[in-house]
Amino acid sequence: MHIDAGDDFSESCRSTEHFVLVHGAGHGAWCWFRLLSILQDSGHRVSAVDLAGAAGSLVDPNDVHSFDDYNAPLLDLMAALPDGDKHGDVYDLTFGLGADHPPTAVALRKEFQRIILYQQSRQEDSALASILLRPWPTALSTARFTSDDGGVESVIDRVRCVYIKTASDRMVQPEQQEAMIRRWPPSKVMVMDTDHSPFFSAPELLFNLILKSL
Repeated sequence: MHIDAGDDFSESCRSTEHFVLVHGAGHGAWCWFRLLSILQDSGHRVSAVDLAGAAGSLVDPNDVHSFDDYNAPLLDLMAALPDGDKHGDVYDLTFGLGADHPPTAVALRKEFQRIILYQQSRQEDSALASILLRPWPTALSTARFTSDDGGVESVIDRVRCVYIKTASDRMVQPEQQEAMIRRWPPSKVMVMDTDHSPFFSAPELLFNLILKSL
């Protein structure tokens, strides 16, 4: 049955249907990124799942011994789908060492990824990113750069550094970037009026700034 984009059905299902896209053998959620983008851009709710052993899965395909194992991520997703649109915390935390220990990984929730990371990027690019983006280790926040004992210039201080500031960044706010610049002054500061991800939203401008920084 052909349903025209202007049909009443299209409008009525927009707020009630949640599309779950399941890939075929040898593929992964990545294969749906174009359709995912179109559906999201049309106002639909949509999820794309990586089955066990797929490209985006952490499971080795050699360790998948049954259809139930293979299908488990889909069943988990279906069980976790909310009854309606709900917005909670911006981040999800993982406690790999147990609940009594600090979190080991953090992830930006899918409903906030485009708003915070890719607001100036093409819908298609942010859809692809939503499939591939993974949690990052909280250990990143412990990074420290200090000079050697005795006041000797450290190796990191001898590296020429150019900072490209992203002025419309919602992940690392401009004032946070300014604080980073003051703490570790670069040789040069360049500014581009982009979101957190200029590799998507302004790759040509980023290319030109990199060349100018040489």
